[in-house]
Amino acid sequence: MPHSQTSAPRGRVRIARGASPWLLPTVATAALSLARSRRSKRAAAIAVPTTALAAGMLWFFRDPEREIAPGRVISPADGVVQSIMPWKDGRTRVAIFMSPLNVHVNRAPLAGTVTSVEHVPGGFVPAFNKESENNERVVWHFDTELGDIEMVQIAGAVARRIVPYIPQGTKVEQGERIGLIRFGSRVDIYLPEGVDVAVEVGQTTTAGVTRIDRD
Repeated sequence: MPHSQTSAPRGRVRIARGASPWLLPTVATAALSLARSRRSKRAAAIAVPTTALAAGMLWFFRDPEREIAPGRVISPADGVVQSIMPWKDGRTRVAIFMSPLNVHVNRAPLAGTVTSVEHVPGGFVPAFNKESENNERVVWHFDTELGDIEMVQIAGAVARRIVPYIPQGTKVEQGERIGLIRFGSRVDIYLPEGVDVAVEVGQTTTAGVTRIDRD
């Protein structure tokens, strides 16, 4: 069943949880430089880039409400399908690349119980690089009607912090917000054996909206 957040006003946008360490200092600096800009040429010169940076941060950390779409497995991330790869154990990995322009709040692909949330240290090469397999990441496992579903949040060259919103043992509804990756990154989801993929490489996905599997 879709998450109850679907009843929220459509078009409403809030700021993502976990944004404050980056957002608050930037907005405070912009506000201070704007306040002083009438009395100081130096402050006026600083006000333009700091205000632009604050606006960019507000855009990056946006967290719009979503009307959660029907389907067994929905996309956990906004982005572009980077690859679809059969795995040795019969599963299929769908990798979704998230650019800095995408919404970076990730959502639960199915309803179920979070059985594991594991932080794995690693590097920070660009998320579209093959070597990003060894990047900093958070590995999720969900107990769902399709069995165990694995999802991996992978940090990129700039995204050096993944912020899980919920702990192991939490019951989640499909489309519920589960975490944030700061800046460009990637999210992988592993479909169980026998589940066909509905998306294609190069296709744009929307978290909570785009269906990943096919009947």
